[in-house]
Amino acid sequence: MNTDQDLKKTALFDRHQALNARMVPFAGFLMPIQYQGIIQEHINVRTKAGLFDVSHMGEFIVEGPEAKAFLQYMTINDLNHLQPGQAQYSAFCNEQGGIIDDLLIYQFPDYYMIVVNAANIEKDYHWLQSHLPDGVTLKNESDKISLIALQGPASRDILNPLTDTSLERLPYYHFAEVEIAGIRVVCARTGYTGELGYEMFGGDDEIRSLWDVLMKTGKPRGLTPIGLGARDTLRLEMKYCLYGNDINETTTPIEAGLGWITKVEKGEFIGRQAILDSKTNITRRLVCVEMMERGIPRPGYKLYVHGREIGTVTSGGQSPSLQKGIALAYLEKPYFTVGTILEVDIRGKMKKGQVVKPPFYKDGTIHI
Repeated sequence: MNTDQDLKKTALFDRHQALNARMVPFAGFLMPIQYQGIIQEHINVRTKAGLFDVSHMGEFIVEGPEAKAFLQYMTINDLNHLQPGQAQYSAFCNEQGGIIDDLLIYQFPDYYMIVVNAANIEKDYHWLQSHLPDGVTLKNESDKISLIALQGPASRDILNPLTDTSLERLPYYHFAEVEIAGIRVVCARTGYTGELGYEMFGGDDEIRSLWDVLMKTGKPRGLTPIGLGARDTLRLEMKYCLYGNDINETTTPIEAGLGWITKVEKGEFIGRQAILDSKTNITRRLVCVEMMERGIPRPGYKLYVHGREIGTVTSGGQSPSLQKGIALAYLEKPYFTVGTILEVDIRGKMKKGQVVKPPFYKDGTIHI
């Protein structure tokens, strides 16, 4: 069993301690799960702004003359749709079409940066390394790059006075190297909340300084620090998949509702044939389930129609925005269609719910 001494700490660890954050082990790191409380932090991001430490995420640099062809083969999305200064959501799959990890690819003028889930850094690196061809260099820069996320409707107004770069001109899923309060970072219009927001990459010293500046200058606009607890409830309301819960090596992108990033027409990539097969023979799908009765669905809870088990909750909880229980669940065909009424076994009591169209929360500021 890991002790706190065995766990990694991000460059912002002392800031979290000073803010009396509740620290918990997560993906090999000691991370803040909450500061003031999950519901309060969640609502603050939806209505004002929140600052997240996400430095536990992994970053790989891929470069060389064959870098694009290599990543085109290793990932399921189409890099031909990507230009320098743009980011793309994608995934690695195995030969069976199972998801090894979901990820973001950032295209710089002469290299790619891949951001992967913290728990999968080692696995992903070895997966890429085992397929690495001549003409491609792979570097794991995870320990050298820190990352913070400023999310919420007030985030642009907080950043604008601190930079000469017009953030209105930075579209969703684009990024730029900018100076914020004189601190040089990569600023990306990406996030995991469903709100307007920015993710900022830099060295440890730069991100420490930027955290301090943002916490000070953002306070009048309602900025507060946000822990992993609210990060989870925010992403759940948007049906953003969490690796290890909603997706893993036994789930295909089609089952997970990630067909929109799965470009089988681009040519050969690892898992393509299995994914094509799963498209024609789909037997289950990841759906949104909203409770119609009081009750909180939790991961592992079973779902039923007329007494027949039809699926399992993968992520679930009480939605702070909707004030009702919500869940992501894999349901058998034909029950995964929107409008299906079902029952969730909540500690031995059958509670009614229904399949709804994603996302649960539809009032986000993500595209403003």
